[in-house]
Amino acid sequence: MARRFPLAGLLRLRTLEQDRAAVTLASANDRVRVAADARVTARRTLAEAEDAQPIQDAATLSAVAAARAATRGMLEELDAVVLSRRAEAAAAQAEYTTARRAALGLEKLEAKHVTLQTAADLRTEQNALDEIAARRRAEGGVR
Repeated sequence: MARRFPLAGLLRLRTLEQDRAAVTLASANDRVRVAADARVTARRTLAEAEDAQPIQDAATLSAVAAARAATRGMLEELDAVVLSRRAEAAAAQAEYTTARRAALGLEKLEAKHVTLQTAADLRTEQNALDEIAARRRAEGGVR
């Protein structure tokens, strides 16, 4: 009869921790993508503004300069957000790696336990079959 893996509860806990870390990592990577997309959109808007109509007067020039300055400021803020989110994603990756490493060690122990338990079960079954065969021989042959 197969004996239960003694560290099964701990393995379940480590697997749950790994799953939680994977969700956190996926969320962090998604936030990085969103921030990077916003940055690309802002850069595209700035490039389109530079290709706009020729400036005719001082008021338009002032408005264009103010818009460009605001867009550049927004780009700097978006760059900071992207850096911050990349740092969060790196931390989430490290947390996931740690959780995975902890679960992997237990998974290997469980696989070894299953292998040893299966071998023991097969050995017990073979011994029983050998005993049955030996009894039949002792009783006068195979029927």
